[in-house]
Amino acid sequence: MGLQIGLHPIDIIIIVTYMLGSLLLGWYCQKYVGDAQDFFVAGRALPFWAIGFSIVVSDIGAVDFVAVAGAAYKNGVSAANFDWMGSMPAMVFAAFVFVPYFWRSGVFTVPEFLGRRYNAAVQFVNALIWAVVLFVMLAVMQWVTADKLMYTVLGIPPYWALWITALVTGFYTFEGGLTAVVFTDVVQLVVMYVGGLGLLALSLWEVGGWTALHDKILALGPDYQNHFKLLLPHDTTGPFPWTGIVFGLGIVLAIAYMSGNQVIVQRTFGARTEWDAKGGMLFGGFLKSFIPLMVALPGLCAIVIVPHLGAENADRAVPEMIRVLLPAGLRGLMFAALLAALMSSISGTLNSSTTIFVTDLLGQARRVLGKPPLSSKQGLVLGRVYTALFIILSAVLAKPIADREQIYVFIQTVLSLFQGPTLAVLLLGIIWRRATGWGGFAGLVLGVIFCFVLKNTPGLFPSDDPFLFVAWWSFVFSLLVTVVVSYLTPPEPDEKVRGLVWSSVVRDESAQQALEERISQ
Repeated sequence: MGLQIGLHPIDIIIIVTYMLGSLLLGWYCQKYVGDAQDFFVAGRALPFWAIGFSIVVSDIGAVDFVAVAGAAYKNGVSAANFDWMGSMPAMVFAAFVFVPYFWRSGVFTVPEFLGRRYNAAVQFVNALIWAVVLFVMLAVMQWVTADKLMYTVLGIPPYWALWITALVTGFYTFEGGLTAVVFTDVVQLVVMYVGGLGLLALSLWEVGGWTALHDKILALGPDYQNHFKLLLPHDTTGPFPWTGIVFGLGIVLAIAYMSGNQVIVQRTFGARTEWDAKGGMLFGGFLKSFIPLMVALPGLCAIVIVPHLGAENADRAVPEMIRVLLPAGLRGLMFAALLAALMSSISGTLNSSTTIFVTDLLGQARRVLGKPPLSSKQGLVLGRVYTALFIILSAVLAKPIADREQIYVFIQTVLSLFQGPTLAVLLLGIIWRRATGWGGFAGLVLGVIFCFVLKNTPGLFPSDDPFLFVAWWSFVFSLLVTVVVSYLTPPEPDEKVRGLVWSSVVRDESAQQALEERISQ
């Protein structure tokens, strides 16, 4: 059962005020939504600071506060690499290589780019993969907060908590689209930082500071000797060996996530200028540097403060810390911070999955059936319909999808099963003129199949959870397949790839004119 602690009236006031404020802000933003472009890319009017705030808070949710802290509790500080090595360098790379192209092309989604560069089959397959994965992520976010946070801390039945958060976030995303998502994210990031840094400060105070924490954990025995190493030996049986971190995470998963994840890059699609698009990604990278302090270090402190949890209950470390450490008022603020992180991640994922479904899946289906493209008003109506459908369906299926022992490893494993091939096809499509539609299709489909082969071949890798190695080798495999098949098939005509290769998009004025003509069609 939940660890019911009761709430002080000030905690209730803080939480209720926050929830009502989010609803009101979402309702206010709906007056700026008049068509599909407003709903999906905020009318292309977002400033860089709002983009940076939104990228961070949409990426870092209650799942990270709960699951990364749990990973740190079980495996040590190496889990922080997913935000240090796995975010900041990749966001700089994305800002200067991918983001300028995406913004200038005027697309709504990453699969839409792949469809233009390769063919409709690549667009449809990539969109279908992302739609399924984002739906799974949506379910995980909701269940983690309902079961491991609200039930553990407050004793609220998980299904009650699940539907409350689903309805609130669904409402303001339904009303205001990306505009509401971004500007509620701005408020939510402030709340999240105040609450997260407050928990960190109290945790370090309780254990006696960093040096005392280090000494107390190492004194627990040999099982904890690697808990303060950022890079673990290659032969470790845990999920974060240094080879996997450097190659699988640093080169593949991080860049694929920050450059090809619709939830992240959709904010840059809505930038008012190219400078705002690049600046927003870079600003987000700066803000990201503080995240591991808030999400990983409390997990280490929990080893000392709540040692009774054990590895099997590691994901309950942060909720238990809130229950044990925080006084009235600060408890409500921290709870609001976790709700902020949850709601921003849900709303961002919800809006992005809807964008992919309407733009890429439904759009391609209508084209195959010979029906005309959706009008801007039709796109808005369908966007809102599918927003409501996705949030309800993901809430219904949340428990069977997300009720896992190691949530963070489960999430990263799901992402590793397609991000290597996606990055290979995306990167070659931008930098290599000779890549063909058949090459991209073979690289994507065979690469994903190769991921499942690697994942399900026992004894192939030293790690018990080899998702980082799967990401790296599937990336290499997909690069080779795309190159070989492209050379075996006729090159694409100039009129098809004109303006769709990175160098020409950035430098060629005639290509820019061609893109403007395509966008206006």
